[in-house]
Amino acid sequence: MRRLVVAAAALAFAAPVLGAPPQVTGRSYLVENGATGEILLAHDTRLRVPIASITKLMTVLLTLEHARLDAVVTISPEAAAVGESSANLHAGDRLTVRELLEAALIQSANDAADALAIFVGKGSQARFVAMMYARARKLGLTDTHYARPDGLDAAGHFSSARDVTLLARLLMHRPVVRQIVRQRAATISGGRTLHTWNDLLYSYPGIYGVKTGHTSAAGWSEVAAARRRGVSIYATLLGSPARATRNAGVVGLLEWGFSRYRSVDAVVKGRAYAFAELGYGRERLTLVAARSLVPTVRVDRSLVRRLVAADAAELPVSRGQTLGRVQIYQRGRLLGSVPLVANGTVSRPGVGGRVGWYARRTLHHMWGLLTP
Repeated sequence: MRRLVVAAAALAFAAPVLGAPPQVTGRSYLVENGATGEILLAHDTRLRVPIASITKLMTVLLTLEHARLDAVVTISPEAAAVGESSANLHAGDRLTVRELLEAALIQSANDAADALAIFVGKGSQARFVAMMYARARKLGLTDTHYARPDGLDAAGHFSSARDVTLLARLLMHRPVVRQIVRQRAATISGGRTLHTWNDLLYSYPGIYGVKTGHTSAAGWSEVAAARRRGVSIYATLLGSPARATRNAGVVGLLEWGFSRYRSVDAVVKGRAYAFAELGYGRERLTLVAARSLVPTVRVDRSLVRRLVAADAAELPVSRGQTLGRVQIYQRGRLLGSVPLVANGTVSRPGVGGRVGWYARRTLHHMWGLLTP
């Protein structure tokens, strides 16, 4: 069977009419594709600003890298005394690392974050903060500097929309984090009930994290992750002036991100995409798609279809036999590949049939030579 690569062809689809970017109030914002990191919308993404409790993402990352989930932490007086949002921990309480992670991520509890920092820092919050800074440098978070593990306002404590989005995407690769940040409530030791500060977990379809934050210096901030139709979008908004304004802004950013994508019928099951010649005078064979391919793609970028198929097939051929494939690309990235199969069964002629065909072909050629 000989094979032939058929020239690639651009596919045209009617693009929807796209609206203007959302009007967002905040110091900086960023919208990314969660899988590829493609930036879809951005404003002052490298601006260094306070990030409040979004800081706890780094605290959680270091904890997961240095402590077991079932390890037991004894709450220190220093951690119990921290103010603002808390899980009402008391000096001497004993909780697992897992419970403190839940308190830090769901309730945004400063006492839980500080307890983890002191535990991982082997009794020293300052040592842990140094670890935070070193980890940020290793991750390439060049706009980030930490002064506290909880995110309370402090001199020299800042990050950027770019950095917190990168950190959130990295942390969300961990199943335990994905499981915790989508929870609206949880109960931990001592009958303590935790409640999320993430309002969008109650109201925005498809959201599954990640972290909110608020202080007087940072304003109202959030890095959010949501998924629809196979696409994950991360939207970060830092420094919004009010809680409701932040919520509306994050929704607008997520909607903008999802509006950049749509599902298209790139390959249709049963449709003919190529043909293969058959010997012995048989009609050429139609090659059809074995299944459909409906990828979700960027609406502002064209698709390219590439066919790799047999230009001739040896008999016999069975219905459903794979004789090629159709591939769909967008900007050089393979979105999917579907087998091209024979749409019918064609048997190989017997000896008599083959001899007769060769005889007829010989006579035809001889007649052509004799005919002026």
